[in-house]
Amino acid sequence: MGIFSRFSDIVNSNINAILDKAEDPEKLVRLMIQEMEDTLVEVRSTAARAIADKKELNRRLGTVEREETDWQRKAELAIGKGRDDLAKSALIEKGRVAAHAESLRSQYTAIDDGLSKLNDDIARLEEKLADAKSRQKALLARHRTANHRLEVRKKIHDYKIEDALVRFEQFERKMEDVEGRVEAYDMGLKKDLRQQFVSLESEESVEKELSALKARIAKKTSAAQ
Repeated sequence: MGIFSRFSDIVNSNINAILDKAEDPEKLVRLMIQEMEDTLVEVRSTAARAIADKKELNRRLGTVEREETDWQRKAELAIGKGRDDLAKSALIEKGRVAAHAESLRSQYTAIDDGLSKLNDDIARLEEKLADAKSRQKALLARHRTANHRLEVRKKIHDYKIEDALVRFEQFERKMEDVEGRVEAYDMGLKKDLRQQFVSLESEESVEKELSALKARIAKKTSAAQ
């Protein structure tokens, strides 16, 4: 079983409604086209067999009609010869053949009507198939366009990210350069200045300790007097 289970489902289908409900319209339309083409082959095969049957019936009907005419001629001949008994038998045979001929005509009419319907259905199916193929081309074009736009968007997005990263790296490089300059500056003149402050702090500590020692000695001397 394919997308369509019967021929009538195809010719009566609404392609728009089917594609609107599909999760993958492009894939579905390919399956629809395949199903339609397979069905079209089957319908044409059926039509070909019907045409062959119609020709055979036409040939048989011609034979039976000639036989009916022949029995009619024989009945007339028998009457002309005064043989009513033979004429009656001939008319009976004529009636049998006429009934057979009528049966063949009914079959012929049925096949002819069926072929007429098949012809209409084939035309409708071919129209549906052409519509589906047209939509397939449109869907493929939309798919290619969408993919192209997506690739362009990705490239633009990737470019922006890459550009931002490059700018950040440049900024980091500038900061490292500034920091390097500071460290290089500290390695030179700034080092002597730092040492001078260390010396001053050391001298201040010594002065405080000296003053405290003098104060203690003076206190002891006062107490001794």
